Amino acid sequence: MKKRFTEEQIIKTLKRLDAGEDVKTICRELGVHMQTVYKWKSKFGGMEVSDAKRLRELEAECGKLKKMYSEAMMTIEDLRHINSKNW
Repeated sequence: MKKRFTEEQIIKTLKRLDAGEDVKTICRELGVHMQTVYKWKSKFGGMEVSDAKRLRELEAECGKLKKMYSEAMMTIEDLRHINSKNW
């Protein structure tokens, strides 16, 4: 069973960890592995909730831009292929 946590929940958990709570206790309460908490710490460590929301928005925008770029490159390649033929 895979649980999904929001950025707000993850940041609150990391603040509890910074306050000195035991990692094992936090993991037991949330039902996650210790490695998951450390991955969260590497990604969201030192962030506020607003920073995490902005990060999500930027990642979504980056995905859209990558998709637009790949579609443009495919169009250019198609046009090159059409132009290379002798009509």
